[in-house]
Amino acid sequence: MKLNKSQLKKIDELGYVIIPSCFSNEEIKNLRDAMTLAFNEKNEANLVEKSSGVVRTAMGLHLRSKIFDDLTRHPNFFEPACQIRGHNLYIQQTKINVKAAFTGEVWQWHYDFATHYGEDGSPKPMALNLHVFLDDVTEFNGPLFFIPKSHKYGSAPSKLDTVTTNYPLWVVDQQNVKALVKENGIISARGNAGTVVIFVDNLVHGSAHNMSPFDRAIFSAILNPCDNAQTKFARPEYKHGRDFKPINPSSYKSLLM
Repeated sequence: MKLNKSQLKKIDELGYVIIPSCFSNEEIKNLRDAMTLAFNEKNEANLVEKSSGVVRTAMGLHLRSKIFDDLTRHPNFFEPACQIRGHNLYIQQTKINVKAAFTGEVWQWHYDFATHYGEDGSPKPMALNLHVFLDDVTEFNGPLFFIPKSHKYGSAPSKLDTVTTNYPLWVVDQQNVKALVKENGIISARGNAGTVVIFVDNLVHGSAHNMSPFDRAIFSAILNPCDNAQTKFARPEYKHGRDFKPINPSSYKSLLM
């Protein structure tokens, strides 16, 4: 899949692009079946909600599951990433974030580069976050909120929040969020299962609690240029991959197998 000129312009100007109907219902079913297996594993890479104890995030999935390794190399991810950042990309991180019906917790306002720089020592905000919706994502079940154009302001001041949830996160304070929203507004990333969302490393985003009776699962692959690799190694490999060889797309296999 190649991005057209309009989609490339959106990535540059807004910091994100939303592309519907990139994966079939059968492909999504296979991914959801694999997700269930991963979430049922006793694995340190499965992180739980602070309040409910339900698995919130399963990380390092390309290291744990062939289908998720294939998904990360899928042309619908890899080709757009190459258009934006070039061909020498490595797999920095893979995960599924779930907001369980009724209990799914907040993700504070943040941008990914704050973690990639502060925790991992990646020099520049060059990584791309590539999502595929494994459920229909609506206004009710905890969609991601983006502040359009917030990447244009550089890296907003951030601080490490170790209190709000079980996952420590470098967050943007309310005054900066207020100023960015006043200037550019907020959008929610919504779509049917199979929708792809791509966004840049210093786009400010977050999501609210899921109060609805509908689960919300999203797969995320972060691809980073090899010459922008981490220089600190405090976090485990399931949080930041340590294989800095360029992705080999020819190893991709069908998600329908």
